[in-house]
Amino acid sequence: MRDSSYKDQVARAFDQSSSTYDRLGVEFFTPMGRRLVDIAAPAPGERVLDIGCGRGACLFPAAERVGPEGRVVGIDIAPGMIEEARKEAVERRLRNAVLQVMDAEMPDLPARSFDLVTGSYSVIFLPHATDALTRYAGILDRGGRIAFTSPVFRAGIFPFLPPEFTPLIPQALLEHLPEQWRPEALVQRFNSWLERPEDLVRTLEGCGYDSVAVVDEPVRMTAVSSEAWVDWSHTQGMRLLWQNLPPAQRAELRTRLLEGLDELSDDTGALAIDVPVRFVTARVAR
Repeated sequence: MRDSSYKDQVARAFDQSSSTYDRLGVEFFTPMGRRLVDIAAPAPGERVLDIGCGRGACLFPAAERVGPEGRVVGIDIAPGMIEEARKEAVERRLRNAVLQVMDAEMPDLPARSFDLVTGSYSVIFLPHATDALTRYAGILDRGGRIAFTSPVFRAGIFPFLPPEFTPLIPQALLEHLPEQWRPEALVQRFNSWLERPEDLVRTLEGCGYDSVAVVDEPVRMTAVSSEAWVDWSHTQGMRLLWQNLPPAQRAELRTRLLEGLDELSDDTGALAIDVPVRFVTARVAR
């Protein structure tokens, strides 16, 4: 699979889902982004770049922290995401936030122009993530930091989702996916360096960072119902799974997920699942 084809599919998937992304009665990306900003702790007056900003899960908490003397730039490859984030920035009357359509792998930004780079569940979608991380080091000023999140990849666990979901998604069903879109293929090709903390540390050091810290924390994911979660899954990265399955297998997966999630729901039908998330921070080595 050519990288341009992969990027086109990712951009199209998120562009088409931008109006409902991180909505529909499910909370996950917003609390995860807020927690990442808490850990990164941007100071008043700092300059922040948020890569793969989506609808602003990191962008808006960061803008509040840096204040009117600071600046936050959000970039995303999906025009729809930027449009939705701009609308919300206007509603929030934020004057220190700038939104731009841009490929996060090739940021067209001046050297040493930021104090902090953030990316919540966005690095995992970059085919050449380590090259991008090296470029981010170049646009960070002296003492600049990077902070990003990723799934906690574990052998035998369906990637990108809580461990509870693995038995709900049978391997036989995934065999109907084109080989290049099977979860294990994506993890191996793009993100194998994220699985082991020691590999992650070594990779970031090779990209120009030091003081690397890797911390795994649960983030509570809530949904008003099983159906709300399944509908929401079409608006985020799992959309790539849905759109590459044949129709019969899409219907089978929906049924399996609804039945399994109903068993995990409380008496009101709501879901609350702790999702293991990896929080990574580092400082540019100069």
